[in-house]
Amino acid sequence: MASRYTIGLDYGTNSVRALIARVADGEEIATSVCEYRHGDHGVIGDPNDPNLARQHPQDYLDGTEHAIRNAIATARKRDEFEVDSVVGIGVDTTGSTPLPVDRGGAPLAFSEEFAGNAAALAWLWKDHTAVAEAEEITAAARESHPEYLKKYGGAYSSEWYWSKILHCARQEPVVSRAAYTWLEIAEWIPAQLCGTTYPDHIKRSICAAGHKAMFHPDWGGYPDPFFLGALHPDLARVRRTLPTTCHSVRQLAGHLSPSWARRTELSVGIPVTVGALDAHLGGVGAGIRPGVMVKTIGTSTCDVLVRPAGEPVPEIPGLCGIVPDSIVPGTTGLEAGQSAVGDVFNWFVNYMKPGGDQLGSHSVLTNRAAELTPGSSGLLALDWLNGNRSILVDPRLTGMIIGLNLHTRPEEIYRALIEATAFGARVIMERMLEYRIPVEEIVTCGGIANKNPLLMQIYADVLNRPLKVSRSEQTAALGSAIAAAVAAGPQAGGRQDFSSAIEAMTGTQKREYHPSPGHVETYDRLYHLYKAAHDAFGGVTPNADFSRTMKALAEIRTQTRTSNRPQNRE
Repeated sequence: MASRYTIGLDYGTNSVRALIARVADGEEIATSVCEYRHGDHGVIGDPNDPNLARQHPQDYLDGTEHAIRNAIATARKRDEFEVDSVVGIGVDTTGSTPLPVDRGGAPLAFSEEFAGNAAALAWLWKDHTAVAEAEEITAAARESHPEYLKKYGGAYSSEWYWSKILHCARQEPVVSRAAYTWLEIAEWIPAQLCGTTYPDHIKRSICAAGHKAMFHPDWGGYPDPFFLGALHPDLARVRRTLPTTCHSVRQLAGHLSPSWARRTELSVGIPVTVGALDAHLGGVGAGIRPGVMVKTIGTSTCDVLVRPAGEPVPEIPGLCGIVPDSIVPGTTGLEAGQSAVGDVFNWFVNYMKPGGDQLGSHSVLTNRAAELTPGSSGLLALDWLNGNRSILVDPRLTGMIIGLNLHTRPEEIYRALIEATAFGARVIMERMLEYRIPVEEIVTCGGIANKNPLLMQIYADVLNRPLKVSRSEQTAALGSAIAAAVAAGPQAGGRQDFSSAIEAMTGTQKREYHPSPGHVETYDRLYHLYKAAHDAFGGVTPNADFSRTMKALAEIRTQTRTSNRPQNRE
């Protein structure tokens, strides 16, 4: 039988990517990226409000057409590929990125009335305008429905669905009243490909709803409408538009419509999966299974694990959701993460500009930072330049650097920032282990995992664990392609189940990063100082004594430099 292929569509913060993968072995035969047209690299902001981050839904549609067409043009250069051999399409997106739509399913941003109103756009995952609303939702749930928070780490986030809708209701009531409902773009985009317009006919995603909108089988789905209505009547109205059932990526959103078949040159009727969030399907593309933590390392990070269905999973403070079927159908998905990693390094390079554009580039700073040894700078940083997602769930927290002096060099700060993100990653891992969630293997993916050996070695040293790197550099798109293969089924040339699909279509690179024993000891000392600062400024131990912190850093710096000083020989 001729080879069969699936297409994974990955809608990121700045662009959409189309990946064509072979079902038999996961070989990626073509990929294409289309940058979003609106805003700054696809992000529409407000110079007066750094917390605002929106996207124009037209970018998703235009990007889909161009990315698929270009990927097909590349694939056609291979003799064995034919367009008719594509048997499924999978979709992953950022999230929570909710979009207000009218009763017919059209985004409000497409109407003349709201063409210039940012509230009518898609509210990007990293929009933090709803901080106050998130705190209000958290306080209300603690009082009347504490069960809502038990699956969400104890606090609701400003990045999530209901916080953003509540903020819109308070600040932009005209837009809020005009919205029949709000759809995650992980739900809206697959529906568009299938020609499904009416919101009541669109299948909602268990991944998006479960991790971002308080949907859980334990309380019958979405939150109680009376609870939401007490916060604002518009929330109760939106709640009445939501279904009682959500769907996993194992299920179909529908089939490719004639209109989209013409736009993409694909065949009418190709199965299109229910959408999911990018890092979760990135876990699938990286080979996730019980005991394996998949770390997506990019502008931010997302850490995902799965546990077998039916196995009790404890309620873990600081996680971003514990949801059945949200990552791999038939398992329980767990999510945590850091709000900024690559963005932290970009801030230092692009805004601080240490040494100017030439001497302050990522490559120069990385090379110079690689020449340093752990602890030799005497610096310790907190990595919260975009708040803390896990385990404190507090977007109001900010970054900090301790130990600066008149001799501190840019590369020392750069390395300290890398180390800070590694320490933040260790906090998450230790929280999992504290609640007896096994982390037997760590597989990394994302742009930084593939491009920055220094960061990867520092992470291995700080975590004191070997780190593997996914074979695919496009794990989210590959995960979407895997979901499409399973949704298509073996009768169409797809896959029987996720277990066999993941085994056949994923893998890791030969290169692994192993802890360096000498570095591990120093990083343990630094981590304990980091954790003390983390807990104090994060509100866990607000009365902690920091009188020895600077001197402890100086002692580590002196000891490190002394031990690495060349010895005079007779």
